[in-house]
Amino acid sequence: MSRMPVANSTPELVLRRELHRMGLRFRVNVKALPGTPDVVLSRARVAVFVDGCYWHACPEHGTLPKNNRDWWRAKFEATSERDARKDRELAELGWVAIHVWEHEAPTEAAARIKRLWAERIDGTVTAHR
Repeated sequence: MSRMPVANSTPELVLRRELHRMGLRFRVNVKALPGTPDVVLSRARVAVFVDGCYWHACPEHGTLPKNNRDWWRAKFEATSERDARKDRELAELGWVAIHVWEHEAPTEAAARIKRLWAERIDGTVTAHR
């Protein structure tokens, strides 16, 4: 597990490419924010996480290994709790977290992110200084 990449996975790179194509500019892997979001749209205060189906127990594609089942169940539950905690911490700071599954179509996910960005820029979020 320690060999698993923490940044720049293929789904993340494809999503970033699509966001850039749509005209959005962003920062990546911002360690100053809870959970180190994969993509950060600072002006709108949107933090994007690209979640892997296996590690984040996707309801559509996630599987529970047959060996050591109880340990894996606890691991996936802890991951889910951590995700919820970092989302709450971001919300307390005035940010909104959005999660994208690795199996989501990048164009659809990027369009969803851009809509949220536009909503937050169009007056619902005050300027951060």
